[in-house]
Amino acid sequence: MSKSIMIQGAGSNVGKSMLVAGIARACVKRGLSVAPFKPQNMSNNAAVTADGGEIGRAQALQARACGLDPIVDMNPVLLKPETETGAQVIVQGQRLTTLRARDYGKMKSTLMPRVLESFERLKQGRDLVIVEGAGSPAEINLRSGDIANMGFAEAAHVPVVLAGDIDRGGVIAQLVGTHAVLPKSDQSLIKAFLVNKFRGDVALFSDGAKEIATRTGWSDLGTLPWFADAWKLPAEDVLDIATRKGGRFKIVVPKLGRIANFDDLDPLVNEPDVTVEIIEPGRPLPLDADLVLIPGSKSTISDLAEFRRQGWDIDLQAHTRRGGHVLGICGGYQMLGREICDDNGIEGNPGRVPGLGHLDVVTKLEPKKTLSRTEAIDRNSGETLQGYEIHLGRTEGPDTARAWLSIGERAEGASNETGRVRGCYLHGLFSADGFRRQYLTGLGARVSDASYDGQVEATLDALAQHIEAHLDLDMLLSIAK
Repeated sequence: MSKSIMIQGAGSNVGKSMLVAGIARACVKRGLSVAPFKPQNMSNNAAVTADGGEIGRAQALQARACGLDPIVDMNPVLLKPETETGAQVIVQGQRLTTLRARDYGKMKSTLMPRVLESFERLKQGRDLVIVEGAGSPAEINLRSGDIANMGFAEAAHVPVVLAGDIDRGGVIAQLVGTHAVLPKSDQSLIKAFLVNKFRGDVALFSDGAKEIATRTGWSDLGTLPWFADAWKLPAEDVLDIATRKGGRFKIVVPKLGRIANFDDLDPLVNEPDVTVEIIEPGRPLPLDADLVLIPGSKSTISDLAEFRRQGWDIDLQAHTRRGGHVLGICGGYQMLGREICDDNGIEGNPGRVPGLGHLDVVTKLEPKKTLSRTEAIDRNSGETLQGYEIHLGRTEGPDTARAWLSIGERAEGASNETGRVRGCYLHGLFSADGFRRQYLTGLGARVSDASYDGQVEATLDALAQHIEAHLDLDMLLSIAK
């Protein structure tokens, strides 16, 4: 009989995604068949699934921790923010609609049957499903119609473990305060708590943990020390994107307002000779950049406008005049062209906007989304790479005659005459060790012989060991039902 447990957080970014991944890998190492589940996620960092849909990138990592291919049932509702007040609604892997936040609030309770349907399918034939909450159950103003936290736990009869983040301070208030504001029916769903991200000697917090247990009546699963290698795992939240100082070769990445699928950066961050510098708004692109990488975007036209407002278009012109290299991926590729045509009003009012003009191509945005896992060949090195495509629109023009990737019989991407400016739609290309080495070496970087996938696997194993050492997994499994 399948059992389930839900990890909720006393706040956002307390480490729920990593906790689920680590607990999942630890349980797999104990011989259990495990699957991850997140009823509702909000992220522009999406993964393409084996069954042809899209889910949050964190659930793809959690699936990997379980030794599974990601499928849409692992994250049946995905919200992809397009503006400050609106988001694209993805249900069971496919785009349903785009709604303002207040309209989604009215709609979300109607999605519970789809959420429970996915959850029941996922449970079939598995020993354990580990569920991740979203945000915090303390947001009791959102409790009505909730499908992400206590609303789901109540409907699916899943016991809850509440995680607090001691690194940001006030963890006793986080956990005891959550207990205080919850209605008694929701309090009773929480069976245990844990404290995450402790720096130093965890024994120093024993009195604090006892105080939480006394004031809430919840069992103490343990205090988890800071996991220093967390940065080696793919980041889900845009808040986790940070400059990583490595060696002399510098890749700069302008931080777009609607940056999407930024997992493209993760294999680059892991190269010892490479520094990946995230350029926040208000800062110019550095003069010493070896490569400017323009990442994906959920709202290409608005991010292009912001790119110009920051003056990054002028910086990019100067960079190319100095002989610098540029790579645009997906939305970044579209920005590099001569024009973006949105005659259907997909990203706002219908119209056409000039691109940055570094590639002689034109993008036409279209309603149908391209969503596929893809194997490609780098025409320059002959290396095979696997990635995924997730975009709206087609890009055509003279510079596509210098396409640098082949996908079956189809040419993909574009290059300018010098070959120093390139673009493509393929995400995940740097995860291929051979291609990454060839590409970076061609730009003058020194590269390691490490396997990126191997490093992710080793980090998941280390995280599982870390959790086994500091949390009471036997208690957690006894709570699951």
